[in-house]
Amino acid sequence: MGKPFFRGSLSYIFDERDIISWESVWAFKCKYNTFVADGSCMKKIGLLSDTHGYVDERWGKLFAGVDEIWHAGDIGSLEVAEYLSSLKPFRAVYGNIDGMAIRKLYPEHLRFHCEEVAVWITHIGGYPGHYDPLVREQIRQDPPDLFIAGHSHILKVMYDQQLGLLHINPGSAGYSGFHTKRTLVRFVVDGKDLRDLEVVELGPRNR
Repeated sequence: MGKPFFRGSLSYIFDERDIISWESVWAFKCKYNTFVADGSCMKKIGLLSDTHGYVDERWGKLFAGVDEIWHAGDIGSLEVAEYLSSLKPFRAVYGNIDGMAIRKLYPEHLRFHCEEVAVWITHIGGYPGHYDPLVREQIRQDPPDLFIAGHSHILKVMYDQQLGLLHINPGSAGYSGFHTKRTLVRFVVDGKDLRDLEVVELGPRNR
């Protein structure tokens, strides 16, 4: 099986008034999979990281059209995890600031398949050309199709030509840190393809 590739649209959403609902895009749904006219299925993913205990009530609207929510660590509180879990099926890893209550529920590394895409989520992972020593050897020996990390609070979407993987860091959806904008990401997993990636800007870090 070949590596997945990104296709379709890439959009950057600056204000929640500009958000276009995904509900009208797909006509048929069955549980957490979405079926299109040709019988294939896809999943819509909401991705965020580094919430540091902050709950944004707009997440309910922003994630209304997704099938799963993924969190790349530094959740910050059980309240955040419980709120996101109440919205959609929720996958997460713990980050370096997370206490034992979070670490008992979520692993440091999460590897799984979504549709035909091999996914690896961890908090401290680096990015193509600068992978963290904690993952460097394993990612070279057994690269996923999609590598997701957080920690830096810096939004990145990069393709690793050497390893044939897509890297996403959704930036920080919380207020703690040195980032200037709070962000999250939405995208579609369609078989072995990753497409229609949206960056949602939640506003400045300074309140």
